[in-house]
Amino acid sequence: MASVIRIKPYHYIHVLDNNANVTRVEFGPQTFTRKDHEQVLLQPTPMVMIPPRHYCIIANPILREDGEPVFEENGNVKLRHGDEEIRFEQEPFPLFPGESLKGKVQALQVVAPNAALRLRAIRDFTDGDVKRVAGDEWLWEGPGTYKPRIEVQVVEIIRATIIKPNEALQLRARKACVDRNDITRAAGEEWLVRKSGAYLPAVDEEVVNTVKAHVLTDKKALHLRAIKTFTDVYRQHRKAGAEWLVGLTDAEIHIPDVNEEVVGEVRITTLTNRQYVVVLDPIGKDGKPQLGLKQLRKGPVSFFLRPGERLEQGIQSIQVLGSEEALLLRAREAVKEGETTKQPGDRWMIYGPCDYVPPVEVEIVEKRRAIALDQTEGIYVRDITTGKVRAVIGQSYMLNPSEELWEKDLPDTVEELLSKRGRGGARDKTKVVSFRAPHNTAVQIYDYKDKKARVVFGPELVMLGPDEHFTVLSLSGDKPKRPHVIKDIALQLGPDFMTDVVTVETADHARLSLKLSYNWYFAVEKTDKGDAEKIFQVPDFVGDGCKAIASRVRGAVAQASFDDFHKKSARIIRSAVFGVDDKDKIKSHFHFAANNLVITNIDIQSVEPVDQRTRDSLQKSVQLAIEITTNSQEASARHEAARLEQEARGRLERQQITDQAEAEKARKRLLQLQAQSAAVESTGQATAEAKARAEAAQIEGEAAVEMAKLKAKSTKIRSEADLEDLQFKQEAEIAHRRALDELELRKAKTLADIESGKFNSTVSAIGPDTIAAIAQAGPEMQAKLLAGLGIKSLLITDGSSPINLFNTAQGLVSNK
Repeated sequence: MASVIRIKPYHYIHVLDNNANVTRVEFGPQTFTRKDHEQVLLQPTPMVMIPPRHYCIIANPILREDGEPVFEENGNVKLRHGDEEIRFEQEPFPLFPGESLKGKVQALQVVAPNAALRLRAIRDFTDGDVKRVAGDEWLWEGPGTYKPRIEVQVVEIIRATIIKPNEALQLRARKACVDRNDITRAAGEEWLVRKSGAYLPAVDEEVVNTVKAHVLTDKKALHLRAIKTFTDVYRQHRKAGAEWLVGLTDAEIHIPDVNEEVVGEVRITTLTNRQYVVVLDPIGKDGKPQLGLKQLRKGPVSFFLRPGERLEQGIQSIQVLGSEEALLLRAREAVKEGETTKQPGDRWMIYGPCDYVPPVEVEIVEKRRAIALDQTEGIYVRDITTGKVRAVIGQSYMLNPSEELWEKDLPDTVEELLSKRGRGGARDKTKVVSFRAPHNTAVQIYDYKDKKARVVFGPELVMLGPDEHFTVLSLSGDKPKRPHVIKDIALQLGPDFMTDVVTVETADHARLSLKLSYNWYFAVEKTDKGDAEKIFQVPDFVGDGCKAIASRVRGAVAQASFDDFHKKSARIIRSAVFGVDDKDKIKSHFHFAANNLVITNIDIQSVEPVDQRTRDSLQKSVQLAIEITTNSQEASARHEAARLEQEARGRLERQQITDQAEAEKARKRLLQLQAQSAAVESTGQATAEAKARAEAAQIEGEAAVEMAKLKAKSTKIRSEADLEDLQFKQEAEIAHRRALDELELRKAKTLADIESGKFNSTVSAIGPDTIAAIAQAGPEMQAKLLAGLGIKSLLITDGSSPINLFNTAQGLVSNK
């Protein structure tokens, strides 16, 4: 270790005296010589320098009195152990033994405007005139530079909140305090700061939220509810749970208080002069809802629905009734209508044309219109007081107050049949059921009230009364007949036919399947009521008729053998069904007395064996008959073919002889024609050659003449063209020369005008006086004058003697 230490300015060292066990500080600048019993504990170290607006924290600082260090009896400096000291701007200073720099030298904290430091006391001390206790908190508001203290801790930086127009700041008290408006606040209490600008919360205040204002217009109001009892900004006492409206008449904007909650915005309800509303539970003059009451409001008017009020059916239009319209009304409570008083439950009607607004004591049951009915249309009307139902047909009808439309239900089968015959779609059950009975049909209608039936023959329109129903026919169908296959309302009167398959057995036990077709009709007198009802006495006339005929056919076939039946099937079946008269002649028809059904004819369409053996025997018989017939037809065909062959061979030979004769005649004519052709050929060749030579000579001559004419014509055309070309060239050259001459003339005239103008301008510029002075000057001046005028030479003579130029110039000036 060096014994001599050079300490620079603003540096220091710590020296330990081993004999006295005392540590001291040596400052620079100096040259320190260490003694043998001394030890340098700290090498030369720069002093602590605190710039302006900075500070540092010294741990275990020394104790001072009047600014000087306090030493113990043994010579060591006295320290405040465990304590700290904040030092600000000062001269550089050393750290005494035991002192230490906590952290670094830091700049002082600058608090901006609209900001503050939240400070907390960590030990008891006196701040000016204020005594602080550990745990106390307060604000140090800017702008300014904060100088820290050991007793104070900076908790946080609080910045002011900007309250914009139409905004408010919601605050909450952390503990009981007095706010900036000197109002005592309890812990947890909330309030609003409505003043615009920067607001710095106090130390015991915290910002909860920024509340925005609701803009109120003439078409919008605010629905509020009180959270607890308080007095609002309009100095109105509000109880907890109370609801009210704030509109434009109260303020243009509204900032909800902390004790208010916004239920919603209420739009204005506007009614025209053709509208009205019914308000339920209206607010009375005392501001309380009148529960259970109703209020009628007619337009034109605009209003806000107050809390608790509601519209019964929204905005309704005034009922406008035409001349064919009416309103069915019912009284909810006693009401005076005109000169009469209506009791609750009474029903009456208002007829048009008119406008009607129902009072709150009256309800509109329905709007009715006169129902226009054609002669073929009707409706069912029920009297609700008596229960009687009647049909109104063929007139325009308006229901009475005690009447209503009645729906007539029909069985599903009838509904299905009507929809098939109608236009489809759902049937209007209040309209009279109608059915168009087709031609030659009958429809039975039964009245369950009068217990009577009536029959309508088509073509006719059937209209059911309230207690009437159609008689549905359930007929057999298919082959063989099965019951309840055909459903219908109209009964066909015929004539028509029906087909059935009947299984019979012959006397020799051959089972056959007969397909029979029956022609039938109903023999009915339409004017006779009893006769008309008789045709509906048998519900299934098809099934019963087919069964009756089949029974007769089976009985007749059972008495005949298969061969007899096969030969006489038609007679057997007809005689069995129709019967025979006294002359053993088959009758013409079969009459069913129960319903006047008449069978007029039977057609046997097919007979097929049922047993396989019978079918095989019949097939063999048929095959044998077919074979015999086939052989007979083949023999006849062979004989006919041989006869036709002999006839054809005779006709062929005769034709051959005739053809040979005709061929000889043709050969003779050919030879004659050949001879004539040879003679004509020799004569015609010489004549043709002579004519050809003559025609050739004529054509050559005509061609030569024509060529000469064409050459002369072409020469003439060429000469005329050359002449015209020459004439055009000469005319163009003359025109060009004339144009050039005109241009030269205009150019010469223009140049002359320019020279003349130039001379006149020069003379005018010089002036008569100047020219006179020049004329009076000597020859030199006259020469300059002439040069200035641009005249090189001028000669004026009469032909015999020259003229002096200067005298001429003077003459010109005098003439000017």
